[in-house]
Amino acid sequence: MSGWLVILASAVLIAGLLVAAGVFTWVERRLLGFLQERLGPNRVGPFGFLQWVADTVKLLTKEDAPPEGADVIAFRLAPALAALPILAGFGVVAFGDGLAIAPLDMGVVFATAMLALTVYALVLGAWASRNRYALLGGLRAAAQMIAYEAFLGLSLMGVVLIAGSFAMADIVAAQKGAWFILVQPLGAVLFFIASLAAAHRLPFDLQESETDLVAGFMTEYSGMSFALFFLGEYVAILLVSALAVTLFLGGWLGPWLPGPVWFGLKVGAVALLFIWVRAALPRPRYDQLIAFAWKLALPLALLNLLLTGWVVVA
Repeated sequence: MSGWLVILASAVLIAGLLVAAGVFTWVERRLLGFLQERLGPNRVGPFGFLQWVADTVKLLTKEDAPPEGADVIAFRLAPALAALPILAGFGVVAFGDGLAIAPLDMGVVFATAMLALTVYALVLGAWASRNRYALLGGLRAAAQMIAYEAFLGLSLMGVVLIAGSFAMADIVAAQKGAWFILVQPLGAVLFFIASLAAAHRLPFDLQESETDLVAGFMTEYSGMSFALFFLGEYVAILLVSALAVTLFLGGWLGPWLPGPVWFGLKVGAVALLFIWVRAALPRPRYDQLIAFAWKLALPLALLNLLLTGWVVVA
């Protein structure tokens, strides 16, 4: 792919992700309203569909001033760091056979690395805000990412062992006989749990828990800066959903419909599962959250990797 074509494809992909993230916020609010027996957005546009456009305009026109005593450069840099790595992670995602901007041999490693980089933005923004609630939220985010990244990588190593490759196209091709969720059910469950934590979603959103930290690391942010943090979170949901589809649900494979259509439908189904979890589960205590990662999830991920390695070698 030539340089200009890569730039054009990247621009189209980023524009599509921005629209998809906006629409997903509307889908989430409508579905949460249904699950909680309330209306949800229903004023702007048919069925409230244009609410995400109104929210975008509001955030773009809202005052965005750093608080007194803040480190202005770090305060401004953090929101961009929250969104840019996630958008970069989509560069290696294979949306169909041969449909990837940068089909790297280490695509899975690159995508998970970009996902992990967002925690630096959270910590930087929390520190730069000079706010105790923000700082506590940043510290929680750092500890949570260390705990859950430990078994996020281990949970997908079973898939890598079976496929024999870190390239996303090779992993999808290895699932022509059977999706890996059938042979790696424990790995799939652990990956989904770790993905919730990596995307900072309920019940793992204690770094921005409004019940005790106001808004956590985002307490002092508003306007466009807040919108970038918000964008990073929702695009992260789409990224981990795309990874889950690639690793465990056969990627673009499926009958009748074109591959990219199957990929989009599967990503949408996994993203809806994130919404259902948010509506159904309460937040745990922070010590319970960390204890679950180190005492239960990590040993299970190691056991799954050990059994998978034994089966592959045997």
